[in-house]
Amino acid sequence: MFGRQTSGSVLCAYCGKLVGVRDEVCWNCGRRNPGMWGFGPVLRRLGYNLGFVPVLIWGCVALYLATLMADPRGVSVRGLSILAPSPRSLFMFGASGAIPVFDYDRWWTLLSAGWLHGSLLHIGINMLWIRQLAPAAAELYGSPRMVIIYCMSSITGFLLTSITGLIFGPVPILGGAQFTVGASAPIFGLLGAMVHYGRRGGSRYIGSQALYYAVIVFVFGVVMPGVDNYAHIGGFLGGYAIAKWLDPLQPERVIHLIAAVVLLLITAASILASLLAGRFP
Repeated sequence: MFGRQTSGSVLCAYCGKLVGVRDEVCWNCGRRNPGMWGFGPVLRRLGYNLGFVPVLIWGCVALYLATLMADPRGVSVRGLSILAPSPRSLFMFGASGAIPVFDYDRWWTLLSAGWLHGSLLHIGINMLWIRQLAPAAAELYGSPRMVIIYCMSSITGFLLTSITGLIFGPVPILGGAQFTVGASAPIFGLLGAMVHYGRRGGSRYIGSQALYYAVIVFVFGVVMPGVDNYAHIGGFLGGYAIAKWLDPLQPERVIHLIAAVVLLLITAASILASLLAGRFP
């Protein structure tokens, strides 16, 4: 099931047309190594069936349940914050922000915070966005590059909000987050990548739709209290920059797959590091 195919035909990893497993160039789309060195069928299964999207969704759900169970007495059940894990629990699992990053030197939380959520509504909305955007980004960039964009935009999003939280403190509008979690920073990174795809020449419609969604959600965040807008901005800018560096119109390379696996391993290690570090402010 997961072995390398060395002969016969496979579907092009980019356009889906039938090509020889050893073909250097796809006859339809012109991409090099359309069979991904014989690993095309495996990567297609991992990318869309058993790969990052379901791992991300179920991983976020499992961690959300774990944060509830870690401190059941601290769970909030009021208003929009229904079933909200306690700050103690979120800190223990890897929440980010000015306090964890700068006061406690928990730099790894720039990755771990993107897998944690602050309420049932929070995780529900973010998982719906991931279910829509991540497969679409994987179609445009390929699964490995989509993973790179997702992870790196988590870093840029939470880094920006942590820095502004340090500089301005909890000042309304100007201030960043003292304490923050959520997948919305990397979600905005995927939107930024789609905007770049449209500007690069892939599809203007996709780019304009992604920009429209980003603006709408950002305006909603400005109006609604408790939304980490700096994380959204940092995620969007990071996703756009990483997407520009990766260039969606160029073929994927093995190094992209290696980088994606390394980033996922580092992300898992960041959550483990948070649990081992302990300490609550």
